[in-house]
Amino acid sequence: MNYDIKRSVSLYSYQDEYYEGKLDLEGCLRETAKAGATGVELLAEQMIKKFPKPIEDEQFREDWFAMLKKYGLEPSCYDAFLENRIYRNRMLCLGEQVNMMKRDLYLASLLGFPVIRTLVSTPMPVIEGSLEYAEKVGVKIGLEVHAPFSLNSGWAEGYLSMIRKTGTKFFGFIPDMGIFCRNLPDVVRDKARRLGATEEGLKIVDDAFAKRVNNGFVKIKYDLDLGKANFEYRMANGMAEMMEAVNALGENPGNLWYANNSFTYSWSEPQDLIDNIEYIFHTHAKFYNVHEDFKETAVALPEVIEAFKKAGYHGFLSSEYEGGEHLRDVGVDSITQVARHQEAMRRLIEA
Repeated sequence: MNYDIKRSVSLYSYQDEYYEGKLDLEGCLRETAKAGATGVELLAEQMIKKFPKPIEDEQFREDWFAMLKKYGLEPSCYDAFLENRIYRNRMLCLGEQVNMMKRDLYLASLLGFPVIRTLVSTPMPVIEGSLEYAEKVGVKIGLEVHAPFSLNSGWAEGYLSMIRKTGTKFFGFIPDMGIFCRNLPDVVRDKARRLGATEEGLKIVDDAFAKRVNNGFVKIKYDLDLGKANFEYRMANGMAEMMEAVNALGENPGNLWYANNSFTYSWSEPQDLIDNIEYIFHTHAKFYNVHEDFKETAVALPEVIEAFKKAGYHGFLSSEYEGGEHLRDVGVDSITQVARHQEAMRRLIEA
């Protein structure tokens, strides 16, 4: 099989250590390299003080590329955020949103990134209005496919139609492995217990999730009103019945939290990756908890990486640790988690 799967780390993974002052930007790069990755994914608005001004400073860029060389890293993906609600009284108009997208494409190009990640909330006209500029600066736009969204769906088909219509080679997808969860993360279940959830309540939610996996998730529809689309998605996937059973146990904040949180995760068939591989520019290798035996208990990592190999994927799998948000009351160790995840991916890629 002809594939070239490289490993990257999203610096989002180190957010707790960064916030607590244990790591600075260079420290994050150092830990990325120590974990065995060769690529780095940057959240500039999180990691670069006084963003975006420093990026346009030549000295900053010299320092940036010097650090990459020092640690043997290359830029993999620049995470952009379309902040279309920066004013209290109105949303940004289309032209303003396009200009913001162009700004991020320009900044990504200055830092050597070949791809920017944009969120699912980015309106299609903004993407279409930015394509000519993306080609000009040589940076591709990747739309994150984050749970509850999925490939091989009516939602994705709308964007594929735009790709076919424009003929662009500068827009595609960035799948997030949170759409390949066979189980709910154990760190989420443990947090629910600390919030007072009962074993009976946890079982109701776990059984409901297993039923959705076995039956196949009803996929979310394309709708500019994401709140409406998400509500309809939840109802179509049995939320009402599950909540009725949970509420029958009596008022319990832990049970309710776990039940609501369960819809943050979803299951898609890894075949979706194979079917859409020509449109996949980068991948968020989302994970929640890797044990000492290098097993991730929620994400079907072996099946997903095998699909990438079968499809002939050329690109990065970027570790994105999201389990820390459920451990802040007991302690987060992102550095260990990322290192374990990188080793787990290495073993599967090289198998």
